[in-house]
Amino acid sequence: MSPLARQKQIIGLVGWLAVSYLAAAIGAAASVQAGTFYARLVRPDWAPPAAVFGPVWTALYALMGIAAWIAWRAGGFGAARRALTLFLVQLAVNALWSWLFFGWHRGALAFADILLLLVLILATLVSFWRISQVAGALLVPYLLWVVFACALNYSVWQLNPQVLG
Repeated sequence: MSPLARQKQIIGLVGWLAVSYLAAAIGAAASVQAGTFYARLVRPDWAPPAAVFGPVWTALYALMGIAAWIAWRAGGFGAARRALTLFLVQLAVNALWSWLFFGWHRGALAFADILLLLVLILATLVSFWRISQVAGALLVPYLLWVVFACALNYSVWQLNPQVLG
């Protein structure tokens, strides 16, 4: 690989990681008081402590960025337009969830959002898989975590109707 091609790949990787972590930052802006808010909520016995979420999401956003980069490497945005557009849309829906749940305390809307997010993640995973099985496989932990988060969202919403109305 030529130095110029290598530089393009590095810039691409950094760019896709930056896009992923930008979505994380937008969601995190709504989650500034999430620890305090989460601690006040009635949670199911199987709910993880608040300290688990940050490290898990940090790792998942890294995997998402790498997966998008691998899909992008297959021929640029033009060649993977559908898959990468799905990726960007699901990132936006992901960031919105934090605002709905933590920022605006809208349990039902957050649940609807996370259901849509599951569909979008699955569509993105399939699209990435068609480009590169590695790119698709990198989204599997994200899909599994969001399935868990969906169940948790529903349970917490149902246990706290006065707060998450």
